[in-house]
Amino acid sequence: MAPPSDGGVRGGHPEQREPGGGWGAFGGRPAPHTGFPAPNGGGPHPGAPRGPRPGPTAPGGPPSGPRREYVAAFDDFYDDPYGDDDVFAAGAPRARDPYGAVTEWDPDLDDDAPLAEEPPDDAEPPAKGGRGRTFTGIAAAAVATVLAVVVAGQVAADRQDKSTPQAADKDELREDRDAASRSDERPPPAEPERPVYADLMGKKYPLAADLKGSGKFASAGSFAKAPGKGRKFRYRVDVEKGLGLDGGLFADAVQKTLNDKRSWAHDGERTFERISSGKPDFVITLASPGTTAAWCAKSGLDTTEDNVSCDSAATDRVMINAYRWAQGAKTYGDAIHPYRQMLINHEVGHRLGFNHVNCSQDGALAPVMQQQTKFLSKGGIRCKRNAWAYPHS
Repeated sequence: MAPPSDGGVRGGHPEQREPGGGWGAFGGRPAPHTGFPAPNGGGPHPGAPRGPRPGPTAPGGPPSGPRREYVAAFDDFYDDPYGDDDVFAAGAPRARDPYGAVTEWDPDLDDDAPLAEEPPDDAEPPAKGGRGRTFTGIAAAAVATVLAVVVAGQVAADRQDKSTPQAADKDELREDRDAASRSDERPPPAEPERPVYADLMGKKYPLAADLKGSGKFASAGSFAKAPGKGRKFRYRVDVEKGLGLDGGLFADAVQKTLNDKRSWAHDGERTFERISSGKPDFVITLASPGTTAAWCAKSGLDTTEDNVSCDSAATDRVMINAYRWAQGAKTYGDAIHPYRQMLINHEVGHRLGFNHVNCSQDGALAPVMQQQTKFLSKGGIRCKRNAWAYPHS
C-alpha cells in the first residue's frame, strides 16, 4: 500500500533501537542493508531516524533512550490509520521518515560534538506530529470558511441594499399594487363623453360641392331588424370610400327615419330592415356629387344643375348626394337634422312609387315629395319645410 502524503506518512516503529543503548538493535534483529550507515555504528536501515543523536547520555553510561519528540512522533503513528500492521513485519521495507526535514543527516556533522540539551521537564510539550498539524489545519480551514461565508453574505446584503428596496418598501409597493388592482376601491375610469345621435345629426360637415369620389363603395351598419309588422322592405346601406363622413351615423339615420311612425312606416303599413349581406330590395347609397351624377344618369336623370340626389330607378341604388347630406340647403338653413330626414324620405318615396307633389296652400307644410332642396314657394304659394310623409301622426 502506498504511504499517505504529508502527516500521514509512517516512519520507524516505536520499538526500534540503536546500537549503543539509544536505539538498540532493530527490533531485536539486525537492520537490513540499505546503503545508508546507521547512526552510532548500528546497522543501516531505512526506518532509522537520521540527524542529531537523541538525548544526552546518562551519567556514567550511554544515552538513556530516544528523545521524547521522537517517541511522541512515533506514538502518533503507532495506531496504523489504515489497519495495515503487516508493514512492520520482520524484514518489511520501511517508508521514508516523515520528519526527514528535521532528522536529515549532515555528512559534515561531527559525531563527537556535544548534543543539544533536552528541554526542561516543566516545558510545554510540542504538539504531536501529524495529529497536531491536522487539528491546526482543520481549525484554520474552519475559520477561513466561516470568514468567507460572512464576507460573502455581507457582500450579497450590500448588493441587495443597493439593487432592491427594503422589506418595508416592498410591503408598501405590494400594498400599492394590491390597491391599484382592487377596482371596488377606486372609481372607474371616466369614459370620454360620446356625442348622442341628435347632436351628430345637428352638425354640418365639410365637403366640396364638386367632389367626385372613387366610385367604390363599402357596406355601412350591421344588421338592424325591422321593428314593425307591415310589408317588409330589406335594404342595404353603402357609403362611397374616401368621403370622410361617418357611415355609421348615416346608416343609423336611415333606419331611424324610415321606421318612424311619421315616415313610410305609418300606421304599420310598412317596415324596414337593414341587412349587410344577401339580396336587398334596394341600396341606399351615400356618394360624392360626381358619383351621384354618374349613377343618376343611368336612369336618365340630371343632378348636376342643382347638385341634388335621386332614385336611380334603372338600378338598385337610391342615391343621396353627400354634399347635400354634409351641408344641407338654403331652404333649411341651419336646420340640418330635419333636412337629412327629408332627403331620406323623399328619395325612398320615389323608390316606393311616389312622384313629386307641390305645396297647394299658402302657409301649409310642404309635401315630403316636393323638391324642397330647390324651393319652398311656387306660384305665389309659400310653404313650410317638412321632413315627413305623415307629419301629424
